[in-house]
Parts: sequence; structure tokens; C-alpha cells
Amino acid sequence: MKVLVTGATSMIGRATVQELLKRGHHVRVFQRGESDLDVETVRGDIRDNKRVSASAVGCDVVVHAAAKVGLVGDYAEFYDINVTGTENVLNAAVDAGCRGFVYVSSPSVSYSRTPVNGGVNPPAIDDVLGHYSKTKSLAERLVTAESRIATVAIRPHLVWGVGDTQLVGRIVDRAINQRLVLVNNGEAVVDTTYIDNVADALVAATERIGVHQDLHGKALVVSNGEPRTVASLVQSICHAANVPYAPRTIGLRAATMLGAVCEVLFKLKPHTEPPLTRFTAYQLGISHWFDISQTRELLQWTPRINLDEGFEILAASFQSAQTD
Repeated sequence: MKVLVTGATSMIGRATVQELLKRGHHVRVFQRGESDLDVETVRGDIRDNKRVSASAVGCDVVVHAAAKVGLVGDYAEFYDINVTGTENVLNAAVDAGCRGFVYVSSPSVSYSRTPVNGGVNPPAIDDVLGHYSKTKSLAERLVTAESRIATVAIRPHLVWGVGDTQLVGRIVDRAINQRLVLVNNGEAVVDTTYIDNVADALVAATERIGVHQDLHGKALVVSNGEPRTVASLVQSICHAANVPYAPRTIGLRAATMLGAVCEVLFKLKPHTEPPLTRFTAYQLGISHWFDISQTRELLQWTPRINLDEGFEILAASFQSAQTD
């Protein structure tokens, strides 16, 4: 099978390419920058319809992982990349006669201020916080409503692993600089996902989309299925990195108010990420974990690396880096 993967420079995209190759699939990647992966590479921007269309020719399935992420930026740019760009890639897959389209979405399209305790793939909604979640929600609904090609949206939840600069990198940096803060003592219960499990799920979706029709139009949350408190997860990451775990705490209401102030102030610094936003306050302060039984069943997938094993791998990587 020949698979086009967009956004292969991301942690998720890269891990998915590597897993596809391990399983004997042919891979072509579409991305703006250079690639050190041993695959065919087409360089371009997903907003460039011509380049996107050419990249899909001859492929069986498209995995669309490219996106604009982050807490700051203009809504128009988020929309152009996450919505219009997704529409371009989807149309390219249809025009190329691909059998299926796998969209990398996010659970944040389905909740914002209300806790989720064991929800089963709740629908994408309009009332979500942040340009990223809003535009990903629009794009997911565009994909799952498509009738010209089999589609599935995969929602990896709080992905982390070796080399992660987002979740792990930020926690470690703040711990080192004594700026680690928890909301409501870190009592919220959340799901996270080890990166290898995400890659496995995306490859399972790639192999099954267009073959097993029960996937078409679905949006499936992927996680380790091991919800833990935010405090427990942050402490495990700090211990793996051998950095101090000495967080301060702030209440959710105060955190959201401070986040709103930061959003206003940091509009004057458009390329600087604020230390807190309303989105991150709710991410840290409310429970959000999901029942992944439907995902397991439809993908015929199960997480192969549990959280404790993942933290052991993470600790070994930090130890290795310190000795190099």
C-alpha cells in the first residue's frame, strides 16, 4: 500500500511514517521543510492546492497530520491551514482516487469548560476555546461529513514520548526554572497517550479505512486508557527527567482569569507564547478522560506500551542524554 503522510516533521507524523515503513508500506511525505526520513518527499504548503493535488497521485490512503498548532496567532492563519488546508488535502485524495482519508484531529474539539469523565467519542462542537481547537473542530466535521471517500478522524489525547518538546519539554523546563504551577493541586483526572500507541492507531486506521466500512465518518479518541491525576503525571515526568517536583498551585477560577489577562497582554507580542491561557487553565484544571472501547474495537488496536513503561523509556532517554 502507498500512503501519503502530510506533516511528517511533527512527532506524530514522524512516528506514523516510521511505523508504516516497519510494516512494509510505501510512504510519500508532503511537508514544507526537508526530511531526514528515507522516503519520497514532496515539499510544499497544504494551502497550495496544485502541490497538494500532485502529491496524492498514485497513493491508496492519505494520512493528514499537518496543522497549525499553538496558543497564539491570527485566527485567519489557523483557519487557512487547519480548515482550508484540510479541504485541499481531502479533495486531492478524492481526485487521486484514494480509497481512504485518515485525519489527525484532537479531543479538544469536543469539550472546553465542562469536565469529561469517560465520554465515548463525543461530537465536535463550536463552543471550544482557542483558535486551534475551533479550527480543528471545523475541519473534523468537514472530513467526517465527506461522502466521496471513506474517512475517519483520529483524536490522539495529550501525546508524549522521547523527544517531545510540547508536554514533556514544557514541564521539564518549568520545573528546572521553578515555574511549575498546577491548577487545583493537579487533582483533575486526564488521559495521556504514549507516542508509539498513537502511531499504531493511525497505522491501524490507515490499513482499515476503505476496507472496513464501519470506520467511515467516525471520530475516535486514542489514549492509553489509563487516566491519572495531572499531579501524578507531572510528577512522573519530573522524576523521569530527574528534575525537582515542587509545584505551586492556583485555583481554576483564578487561573482562567489570569489566562484571559495573559491572552490580552500577549497580543502585543504575537510570536511569544503566553505562560497561561484560558485553554491551558481548563486543560490543567478540569477532568477529561475518555472510554476508548469503541476505538479498540473498530481499529482492532490496543495500546502496547503502558504509562509506567513509557516513563521508564523516557527516564532512560534522559539518562542517556546526560552521559553523551
